Amino acid sequence: MQIFQKDAIEWLTVLPDQSIDLMITDPPYESLEKHRSVGTTTRLKQSKGSSNQWFDIFPNERFESLLTQAYRVLKQNSHFYLFCDQETMFHIKPIAEQVGFKFWKPIVWDKVAIGMGYHYRARYEFILFFEKGKRKLNNLSIPDVLECKRVYRGYPTEKPVPLLEILIEQSSVEGDVIADPFFGSGSTLVAADKLSRQAWGSDISDSAHQHLKQRLSLR
Repeated sequence: MQIFQKDAIEWLTVLPDQSIDLMITDPPYESLEKHRSVGTTTRLKQSKGSSNQWFDIFPNERFESLLTQAYRVLKQNSHFYLFCDQETMFHIKPIAEQVGFKFWKPIVWDKVAIGMGYHYRARYEFILFFEKGKRKLNNLSIPDVLECKRVYRGYPTEKPVPLLEILIEQSSVEGDVIADPFFGSGSTLVAADKLSRQAWGSDISDSAHQHLKQRLSLR
């Protein structure tokens, strides 16, 4: 496992062209702040409704640079998965297509239990499914709604390892390099390592590194 503490874009810029087999990531998107301001979520860097000390928001204006670098470092005939909400999806899709990705569809992650919300409480999250070149999924029987119970009281926006395992098994083989430039809780890296892939990741947050270090020590 290769771990770095750099800004996501800065880290990607130092990686060689076509050095990554699969990228899965979950940026701290800008709309989180918007929803917090109207009381529809407690997901903020500092919130009275949460004990978590959150990371800095990744502004929408930086997505073009991020996606350009993601496209460059991914190998030809590879997949790219990006977690986001419904608002950020409409912002990212045209930019990703502009830099060269083919957009297939939003995969729906059904969290089973409802979470925070205002106009109908949230129970799902989108995973945008992009492709560079042409690559078949390893199992064509997997649906586009993935049911996996959310992590309760974990690291902010922590994703369940079994959910990441589905994506990794669908779009890579053993020995492939799996990258996450916003590794956060480290679930993508843990899942990749568990499935005998090479796990590369970066996160600028001290708390993310502390959390992952503790998580690895308990395995």
